[in-house]
Amino acid sequence: MVMNYSELIQNLIKEQAELHRSGYVAVETIFDTERHHYLLVQVGWANGHWVYGCILHLDIIEGKIYIQQNNTEISIASRLVDLGVPKTDIVLGFHSPFKRKFTEYAVS
Repeated sequence: MVMNYSELIQNLIKEQAELHRSGYVAVETIFDTERHHYLLVQVGWANGHWVYGCILHLDIIEGKIYIQQNNTEISIASRLVDLGVPKTDIVLGFHSPFKRKFTEYAVS
């Protein structure tokens, strides 16, 4: 299952990368398939200012997808559900463990 989640996450990040491309700031996909860390970052110069930031960061930990950061305009958790991932396999890592029990997703 981890392999399927890995491929699914990589495809999702590639899809988001296409939506975030601009002429001045590079958008980079970073896939550590051995340790299961997946990121979409932006890096470069725009209007004389250095731009660097994490757009999207997902990890696979103990068979669950942890959404560590989501700076997109869509709900990545909802998108994962649409792609067939059960809510019980999605953890909103950016919420404290205490708050997670109040969401419709996995606690950990």
